[in-house]
Amino acid sequence: MADAQKLTTRAHDFSAWYNEVVLRAELADYSPVRGCMVIRPSGYGIWERMQRALDDMFKATGHQNAYFPLFIPQSYLSKEAQHVEGFAPETAVVTHGGGKQLEEPLVVRPTSETIIYSMFAKWTQSYRDLPILINQWANVVRWEMRTRLFLRTLEFLWQEGHTAHATHDEAEAEARQMLGVYRSFMEGWIAMPVVTGQKSESEKFAGALRTYSCEAMMQDNKALQAGTSHNLGQNFAKAFDLTFQSEGGTIEHAWNTSWGVSTRMVGGLVMTHGDDNGLQVPPKLAPIELVIVPIFRTDEERGRVLEVANRIKQEVGSFDLPESRRLRVHVDAREGMKPGAKYYEWELRGVPLRMELGPRDLEKNQGVLVRRDTRAKRPVDLGTLVPEVQGLLEEIQRDLFAAALSRREANTVRERVDYARFREIMAGDGAFVYAGWCGSAECETQIKDDTKATIRVLPDAEFRSPEAPTHCLKCANAATSEALWAKSY
Repeated sequence: MADAQKLTTRAHDFSAWYNEVVLRAELADYSPVRGCMVIRPSGYGIWERMQRALDDMFKATGHQNAYFPLFIPQSYLSKEAQHVEGFAPETAVVTHGGGKQLEEPLVVRPTSETIIYSMFAKWTQSYRDLPILINQWANVVRWEMRTRLFLRTLEFLWQEGHTAHATHDEAEAEARQMLGVYRSFMEGWIAMPVVTGQKSESEKFAGALRTYSCEAMMQDNKALQAGTSHNLGQNFAKAFDLTFQSEGGTIEHAWNTSWGVSTRMVGGLVMTHGDDNGLQVPPKLAPIELVIVPIFRTDEERGRVLEVANRIKQEVGSFDLPESRRLRVHVDAREGMKPGAKYYEWELRGVPLRMELGPRDLEKNQGVLVRRDTRAKRPVDLGTLVPEVQGLLEEIQRDLFAAALSRREANTVRERVDYARFREIMAGDGAFVYAGWCGSAECETQIKDDTKATIRVLPDAEFRSPEAPTHCLKCANAATSEALWAKSY
């Protein structure tokens, strides 16, 4: 049962508010292992729905699921120099097993490029074997020093896609396609608008040729890197001798991509839509779309109301129904709690719609629907419950996205600001700031040291300013590109 104590407000302490929502909405809890978390049923239910939607999208684009070992020989990680340098500080290493020291230490999977491409090399002889389009749902371990529930933990759940292609252009098209899949999912399901683009050299994935990212704005105006897609070039193919005989008879190295999103997206959902009353779950991802709260005074009324409530749940949630007509319904039949306490708890948990159902409603063959996002109430005829609820859920999904998009645009700075003003913005409420960059790693590093802001992406064409910047934000030399700067998680 949720604690009735009010949440810390977002304005007072956004970080404390976030942790309280995650814990009190029972999305996750701290585990006995420092830096790890337990994902509770409410949180895992959201992740399950994310998985199902994404898995359908991956399969629709020709990918198949497979599974690869949790343990990776340490020598594999060392075969790609940039890769091992990028991940060495984060690895957990097994040196003993079965009471004996291992001949070769095993790295607990931080990501699977090395072991997967070694297998691709075994499976590939000819151009006819390409492309290979594989996805893996798995857990990974990265030894983070500063952890936060969902956003950064030692172990987390994710998917990692890995592909092999005959040409650079095919690999580039794949990396861009999967970035588009992620954007469609984030905007269509999480109702979380994102800016897409390419990472700078310093921010790209270790061992990649190019990295592309989806960047979302949270309500504290910080950016969340919500998903990445990498064109790995031939770096891993050369390290693992992933070659094929071309149509012309020559032996060539394959071109690889990898791409992934994780349970971090659940944290992004919380920080995009939550309010001072708690969580708001977009209907498409809600484990419960509609909660029915029975209202009664006597045992006789309780019996009548619960009978109707349970019948509604059975009728509209039946697996005999097509999924398009089925609703995910929960009846809160707990005793010893007043309806008001139940309302508070379900608001905290973010269920999109609540239906209040009492004896007077039964006389009119109706219930009263309450939206979580606006708290607006309206009666609903029980005979037309499904289409009315589905219509409201679609409206809530659209409204959540529109609100998040409006908030992002209101906190985006496109007018050209000098460096002094930029520092003021980052020292204050923060923002997404579009500004010129000369391409110098020195300028990029100096800005990060001064303000903690980083280049989130070099934005794709649709996100760029109508007029390209002419000068670098830091050094005032000629700009080679426009960059999106922000503080981030």
